[in-house]
Order: sequence, then C-alpha cells, then structure tokens
Amino acid sequence: VRARKASQASTAGGVSYRCLYPLGLLALLALPVLSAPAAAQEHYTLLVSGASAEPKYDENYDRWRSAVVASLRRQPGFQDDHLIVLAETPGPGVGRASREGVRQALAELRSRVTKDDAVFVILFGHGTFDGIDAKFNLVGPDLEASEWAELLDPLPGRVVFINTTSSSFPFLERLSARGRVIITATDSPAQRFDTVFPEFFVEALDEPSSDLDKNGQVSIWEAFSFASYRVRQWYEQRGRLSTERPMLDDTGDGVGKEAGQPGPDGSVASRLVLRAGIEEPALMSDPALGPLVERRLALETKVEELRLRKAEMPPERYIDELERLLVELARVAREIRAKSSS
Repeated sequence: VRARKASQASTAGGVSYRCLYPLGLLALLALPVLSAPAAAQEHYTLLVSGASAEPKYDENYDRWRSAVVASLRRQPGFQDDHLIVLAETPGPGVGRASREGVRQALAELRSRVTKDDAVFVILFGHGTFDGIDAKFNLVGPDLEASEWAELLDPLPGRVVFINTTSSSFPFLERLSARGRVIITATDSPAQRFDTVFPEFFVEALDEPSSDLDKNGQVSIWEAFSFASYRVRQWYEQRGRLSTERPMLDDTGDGVGKEAGQPGPDGSVASRLVLRAGIEEPALMSDPALGPLVERRLALETKVEELRLRKAEMPPERYIDELERLLVELARVAREIRAKSSS
C-alpha cells in the first residue's frame, strides 16, 4: 500500500511519481552497494556554453548557464573561486568558450584539485560527429572527445562529465574511466538533432520532485533520472519519435545505461551532488549544524545497509524500514536547510 501511495504521490511540473518513482528511487535502491567513495573535500564546477550560431540558441544557453550558476550559489559552502564559467561572449567572471579557454580552465583545476576532490564539467551547445570522433562546438576550433579525454586524464579527483548536446554518445565511450561519471544526451552519434535534455536536467537541480530519496539533495543520478523521464514525456506528448536517449556510465566500462534499466551504473552518481565549494567541513564546524550533518550521514549509511539486506527481508518489512529512514532523512535535511539559511 505504501509503495502504491509513494508512486502516486505529489506531482510537480506535470511529472507524477506514478512514472518517475520506478525510474528513480526504485532503480536507485536496486543498485548494488559499493563502498562509498571518499567524501570530496572540495567541489569544482566548469560550466561551458559553446558557439550558438543563432540567437535562439544563444538565449537557451544563457538561460541554462544562468540557472546552473544560480543553483550552485544556493548550495551551502558555495565559493566563487570553485566555479569556472566559459561562454561564447565573455564578460565579468565569464571567460571565452574556446579551445584555449577550456585548456586554461582545466590547467587551473589540475593545479588545485586533489584526489579527494570532485570536478563537475557541464557542456551546453552543439555537438557534431564526423564518423570517427565527436566534437563539442567552441568559439574557433573545436575540441574532439579524444582531446577532452587527454585534458581530463591528469585530473586527480573524481570527474563528473555531462555533455547535453547532440551526437554526444561518443564522449561516453571516449571519456569512460574508473572513478568517473559520464552523462550524454544521446545513445548514438547518429542522433544529431538539437536536444531537449539540458532543459530538463537544469530543471531537475531545483525541482523538489527530483529528490526521490527525500534527503534534501538532488544527486547526479536523480537529476539524470528526472531529466530522462521528462525527455521521453516531451516526445510522447508531441507524437514524435524520440531522437535522444540519455545515457549514464559510472562503472568505467564505456557502455552505460538509460534511466530505469537494470545494471550497476548509477551507484557512484547517486552519491554525488553538483556543487562548487566546500560544504561538509563548514557545516560540521557549526555547533548548530554539525550534529544534524552527522545524523544525516548516519541515516544515509543505514539506507545503504538496508539495501544490502533487501534480499533477505520480507518485502513489507523492507518498505516499512525504508519509508521510516527516508522520512527521517527528509526531516533532518529540512532542519539543515532552515538553520544554514538563518
């Protein structure tokens, strides 16, 4: 009964948990439990919106980029120097989205990032495929997927690379590696039409219904699942054949999977939240927030332990215990948000 109620729970933006719940939370809970990666001490984000070619595209890229920046700034522990933004038209705090601009940005990150840190790279723009390698369109000469791989390889921290463009799938094959999360808007280089995935991925970052485990944070896996569902819905509502199928790989096998499909991909992405700055150390040092953060981490550990025991438990007991933990997680997350903003 509770599982049925959860699947029929609140809607937002026309998205119902009747469809989204199986794609997100149940899929996440079915993932095998891996040992949790070391908590990232610092989080860096490189946000790149490439050459637009037409005003309507430029408007979209500006809107998506601004929305991501606004979302990052709302995160506890945000620091300006942990965010690098590149765009077609540079301005205050925004560099040029060129080959040299990308190289300089990643060189700066290599000089700062340690093995315990996380780097998020998000691309908005046009993608192309020449039959051999895919490219992301920049101002001036483009960078191929293989060149992005060469630039990312020296980074010592965990890398989350999100290419929201057409013809983006070869990036998953080229960039896949142990310790990385790769997301592409398509599952084939032949999908060369402009994508709607970035619209919904950006929406997911601040959409309450995308937080499927109700811990007060939207993980990369949850944002991917939410956006994937909305992409399918968008094409179905228009009676059109979908020209994009978002893919995620975080096992390093270069294969990946769609949201809702079985398989190990998603275990790492479910533990990562898009950020730019330092979060936990600052919260832990706050006497009002430290105990709450510790409680949240303990509850998340219990959820992981429960997932390990799922096969050994009666279904009703599993659902009861899961519900209790998620409700408590939501309560603690609300307290953290309330006290950190006061």
